[in-house]
Amino acid sequence: MSSVQKADIRRADRDALPPWLRPLADAALTIEPRQLSRWLPPPDGGRPSAVLVLFGEGADGPELLLLERATSLRAHAGQPSFPGGSLDPEDGDPQGEGPLRAALREAEEETGLDPSGVRVFATLPRLYIPVSDFVVTPVLAWWRDPSPVAAVDPRETARVFTVPVSLLADRRHRGTAVHPSGYRGPCFEVAGTLVWGFTAGVIDRILHHAGWERPWDRDRELSLDHGA
Repeated sequence: MSSVQKADIRRADRDALPPWLRPLADAALTIEPRQLSRWLPPPDGGRPSAVLVLFGEGADGPELLLLERATSLRAHAGQPSFPGGSLDPEDGDPQGEGPLRAALREAEEETGLDPSGVRVFATLPRLYIPVSDFVVTPVLAWWRDPSPVAAVDPRETARVFTVPVSLLADRRHRGTAVHPSGYRGPCFEVAGTLVWGFTAGVIDRILHHAGWERPWDRDRELSLDHGA
């Protein structure tokens, strides 16, 4: 498929989106990896994975779907995140459609959402999570026909929830997470939890590049006393 054909398909997807989501679709066409994170995939290796960054419309306007991982997990226990996980062989080419299939499959397995109601409109550049060796493709999608969601397996997922974009952009809910390891990064106090790490970093950059960001106090520090 040529780059022109890809652009035409993305433009068609854009026109089917609600107006408030189109700036993000436009930004996704040109955004570079280093505009999202300083952690980029190594030349070789890494575990291919994908996350679903799913936007819908709720009672309080545009919203984002998140989940909270079970506290019994060995990695990222209790931490809020996007739905997603590692690519399986049946998902296909990690450089092609594999991440899209993996993001939708994992989201269905974790939250019970109906993938037929989801329109994928873009992907962001692949990023890297050093602590878990994941090479992650953020898959951007529009929840055009919302379906009921909940934690499918409590051994993996504690809860599933949505957060209004207006709260994520509100300076009163923003801060800088500080970990004893030396990690510092954006965080969000929303829905009774603290969103930080990779997920918060992606949200922070999406708010910025979509033009939804509002001024906030980067000197407001929130301490983390649990492992990444």
